[in-house]
Amino acid sequence: MKMVYPVIFTKLPDGYMAYVPDMDINTQGDDFAEAIEMARDAIGIMGIDMEDEQKPLPLPSDPAVLSCGENEIISMVDIDFTAYRRANERRTVRRNVSLPSWLNVEAEKAGLNVSAVLQAALKQELHITE
Repeated sequence: MKMVYPVIFTKLPDGYMAYVPDMDINTQGDDFAEAIEMARDAIGIMGIDMEDEQKPLPLPSDPAVLSCGENEIISMVDIDFTAYRRANERRTVRRNVSLPSWLNVEAEKAGLNVSAVLQAALKQELHITE
């Protein structure tokens, strides 16, 4: 799911602070580009946590209703939650798989990594390319 959130950036002496009002989160960066990257990362982390807890993602606010203070600007930051999850959740999970004994013996003789073969087959079946 792709979303675009308004973020309020405040110029600081040593960089920029980024505030995401729709998620009530802050982050910062040494420069504007890094602050945008950090805001996207904070939105991604918060969003996948909310998805995992079956909470709805907040709808993005209309930036026209947000106000800026001195040294502040509003910019839109996009996030693809599906891509973010895929890129950042690389932990492995243990699955118990049943194979016929003869097939396991043949895989061992061939020196195959059954886990890697299963991953490749699942990606092919699910039409996932990386």
